[in-house]
Amino acid sequence: MENSQASSPVPTASCQAKDLTCGGMGLFLWCLPIAAVIVGSSWTRARPWLWIPAFLIMGIACLANAARCGRMHCYFTGPLFLLAAVYVVLAEFHLVPMRPGIFLDVVILLTVLAFLAELPLGRYRKNP
Repeated sequence: MENSQASSPVPTASCQAKDLTCGGMGLFLWCLPIAAVIVGSSWTRARPWLWIPAFLIMGIACLANAARCGRMHCYFTGPLFLLAAVYVVLAEFHLVPMRPGIFLDVVILLTVLAFLAELPLGRYRKNP
């Protein structure tokens, strides 16, 4: 009996209620920063001013979402986006090379892999 309860999926209704992506906050926490990343990809001068806050906002929001509702991909994307912001800061100080195309390709690839991890692992990790 205990084994079947341990392997049962987490009820998504209670987790969805806590998920920041389900409300209007998703627009401000992910959609606007994604738009800033897209604009920054072609606007070299403004890139750090757009990318650093965008990656920080998305990273912090993902970590909050992971703690709040246990969204599986947020456990990976939160640190990923924060590391991306740090990398952009280091690139702005010319401590590391910035190749925007490769950089964004890597961030997008890792983000997609984090979302795909939800297929075998489930969308939510925590119990309600």
